[in-house]
Amino acid sequence: MNLNTAKKAVSAFGDFYSRFDEALSRWLIPTLARLVFAGVLLMYFWGSALTKLGEGIFGFLSLSLGAYVQIFPKAMENAGYDPSQLSVFHDLVAIVGTNSEFVLPFLILIGLLTRISALGMIGFILVQSIVDIYGHGLGEKDIGAWFDRASDSLIADQRAFWIFLLIVLVVKGPGPISADHQIMRMASR
Repeated sequence: MNLNTAKKAVSAFGDFYSRFDEALSRWLIPTLARLVFAGVLLMYFWGSALTKLGEGIFGFLSLSLGAYVQIFPKAMENAGYDPSQLSVFHDLVAIVGTNSEFVLPFLILIGLLTRISALGMIGFILVQSIVDIYGHGLGEKDIGAWFDRASDSLIADQRAFWIFLLIVLVVKGPGPISADHQIMRMASR
C-alpha cells in the first residue's frame, strides 16, 4: 500500500467515524443517560421523598417529622425533635427539597426542561452529600476517596457517578425521545 492509498484509507475512516460519532452522540448518549437515570435513581429519589410526606392529600405541604430529621438533623436535635421549634426557613427548605425530589427526577424522566432539571439535581446531590457528611456524621468509609482500591463509597464513588450522569444531560440535553425535543420541533415549524 502506498502513502496516498494509506492517507485515503485514514481519511475515509475519519469521515466514517465522525459521522458515526455525531449520529450516536446526538441521540444515543443523552437517551441512555436518561434511561440509566430512570432505572437507577428515579425510584431512589421518589422513595426518599415519600418518607418525608405528611399524612393525607396535602402531605406535601405538611411534612413528616422524618423530613426534618433527614434534612436538618442537628437543628432537629437542638429543637428536641419538635419541628415547630424551627424557623419558616427550615419549613420552606424542607418543602422545596422534598418536592424537588419528586419534580426534578420526573422532568428528567420525560425530558422536559432537562438541562435545568439536571443542574437542579446536581445541586440537590451536593447538598444531600454535605448534609450526610456534616449533619448525619458519615464516616471516612462512607465518604470514601478517589484513586483508592475501593469503589463502593457512598459519596466519593456513587455520587460522583450520579453527578457525571447528570452532567451528560446538562451538556448533551435530553435526546430526541423527550418533551424538550418535541417542543423544539413544534416551535421550529
